[in-house]
Amino acid sequence: MRLTYPMKYILIIGDGMADHPLKELGGKTPLQVAQHPSMDFIASHGLCGRLNTLHQELDTGTDVAIMSILGYDPRKFHTGRGPLEAAGIGVKLNENDIAFRCNLITEKNGILIDYSAGHIGTKDAKELLKIIKDAYEKPGEIEFFLGVSYRHLLVLRGIKYSNRIMCTQPHEALDKPILEILPKEVDEKGTKTARTLKKIIMASKDLLSDHPINKKRIEKGINPANMIWPWGQGMKPKFQPLYDVYDIKGAVISAVDIVNGIGAFAGMDVIRVPGATGYHDTNYEGKADYALESLKDYDFVLIHVEAPDEASHMGDYNLKIKTIEDLDKRLIGRVLNGLKGDYTIAILPDHATLTELRVHVRDPVPFVILSTSQIKGDKVEHFDEVSVKEGSLGLMEGINFMPLFLGRSKSST
Repeated sequence: MRLTYPMKYILIIGDGMADHPLKELGGKTPLQVAQHPSMDFIASHGLCGRLNTLHQELDTGTDVAIMSILGYDPRKFHTGRGPLEAAGIGVKLNENDIAFRCNLITEKNGILIDYSAGHIGTKDAKELLKIIKDAYEKPGEIEFFLGVSYRHLLVLRGIKYSNRIMCTQPHEALDKPILEILPKEVDEKGTKTARTLKKIIMASKDLLSDHPINKKRIEKGINPANMIWPWGQGMKPKFQPLYDVYDIKGAVISAVDIVNGIGAFAGMDVIRVPGATGYHDTNYEGKADYALESLKDYDFVLIHVEAPDEASHMGDYNLKIKTIEDLDKRLIGRVLNGLKGDYTIAILPDHATLTELRVHVRDPVPFVILSTSQIKGDKVEHFDEVSVKEGSLGLMEGINFMPLFLGRSKSST
């Protein structure tokens, strides 16, 4: 099916919004239980379907899913999460550099118990990361960069380090022993790199545990940021910009560096919104307002909201329901009310995140596209994992979404 759409395009991604049925919710998913009239309006007037965004041979990360949604086959373009994070915060990588996402985590009695250190604020994170930088940073070789909240960056520069290592995603390793999930070399080339990372990881606990910030957090019953955790390593990828592929000028709005990094590599401008946190306290209204203002200068705006995914990783289905409802009322509804002229809008999760298990899975995700040029919609009444199965767009591969959404063919792949 080929659709022809007008000039302005808005893509809203509720990260990890899809889920499995929960017994606590009467056998329904959080998306089915949540009240989201704006999503339902778009579903009842638009065209619905399901999207495969995660490939079997790759991990289940947001980076893989969003690259697929934007039309970049991750089997060709994905080199790792770290370099995308680097681009998201403006860190330049050279040919031989290896970039890692670097979490602040909570370790207790040898167990990884919290991948986000209680969703530590950026102000406290900056002070703790400085302790690590002062102890281990070597300019031009080992460098740490501040991100947002618990999400930071480590770059190993030069040919002495190798990408031939395996690192564990902390949000996929909750309640596992630290010693069992430390970085491991794939072959001899990765030995020095793995050894360096393990040394810094294990030493970070001694550096951070007695810091006044962490003592105060423990006194308040909040998880301390007492260890760092590098993962998602990769080297600089090469993307063809979206304006070359689809002849559009795009912008991205997200509080998550990896999403901004994908946008940057795709030739999109990164729009920073005050108060955007990547958590349930994010500035929903600000993202909506900045998106509407950006549409004056851009053909395409991607709005990404991390909050549902974070709630899922916390195992909190009530919070997940709230984040879905906030996304619908405070952002999507606000965008719909503010749109002028002809537009095409799409809503979807990037992947499913299971609240019960607190992990990403490869389930197809629901999606809907609504255009002012559209004559007739599917009349699907609700936007959720089950209802969209009745939609006319069926089951599609993620890399085919953008040509459909934009109503045009790729000029290149």
